[in-house]
Amino acid sequence: MNGHLTLMIIAGGAVGLGAFLLVMPLAPRPPALGPALRRLHTTASTGRQPATMSWLRRRLRVPHADLQLLGRSTERYFLTMGLSALFSLVLPAVVTLVVAVLQLSISVFVPAGATVAAALAGAALAHREVLTKAATARAEFARAMCTYLDLAAHQVLSGHGPVESLERAARVCQGWVFERIREALLRAQLQLSPPWDQLTVLSRDIEVIELGDVADIMRTAGNEGANVYQTLRARADSMRDRIRTDALAAAEVRTNQLDIPAAALVVILLVLIGYPFIARLFIN
Repeated sequence: MNGHLTLMIIAGGAVGLGAFLLVMPLAPRPPALGPALRRLHTTASTGRQPATMSWLRRRLRVPHADLQLLGRSTERYFLTMGLSALFSLVLPAVVTLVVAVLQLSISVFVPAGATVAAALAGAALAHREVLTKAATARAEFARAMCTYLDLAAHQVLSGHGPVESLERAARVCQGWVFERIREALLRAQLQLSPPWDQLTVLSRDIEVIELGDVADIMRTAGNEGANVYQTLRARADSMRDRIRTDALAAAEVRTNQLDIPAAALVVILLVLIGYPFIARLFIN
């Protein structure tokens, strides 16, 4: 009886902690100036990290590029995984309570193992969600680069310099992709550095190769004074061809996957039709 009471207390504490963590983000707090300053000064030290976070970073493979692309911090990543694992403990805790109330003869290792498995599954799902959203965002970023290349090419053709072409092209369009580009260009202005250097840093941080290509082309124009209009248009066309090829390959894979349910249905129908004849043959 004491063991069942202990399990009930632990389950209640876990549910209470989850409710507390849900209510905490809703509390009003002053604006966070730290993340904005870190975005403007990427090379500055971010200070000493908590010992727990440092220990987790050393032992877990954190998708830093994906988090940078999604605009999430490492602390939020670990918090999301922890909350997902905590919420996944609810079902095993309910099962444990039912077992305790009904006084079923089940070993305590069964609900304990189910609890650990559910927590690991919840953390894995949270990690997978980050990877999936980052892949979608990276594909969207690549598509937006096609438009950015065309706009920069038209600005170059109009007689603007490479720096002004990048800035004017970024101001034309709206969306989170161009917002990130404008932040990088603003950071270059504040740090008195060439804009293509900041675009290269952003490309490396979020692992978007297309943005690095734009930076390399405009660096050539800025350092050597070359006319890069044709280069920008050619790169935009090649990117569109690659995106179109990837989309066709993905559509073909999904089309082939649709054949699996159809084949399974045909097999089931053949079994249902042929079973009476086969059964009668063996009976006779």
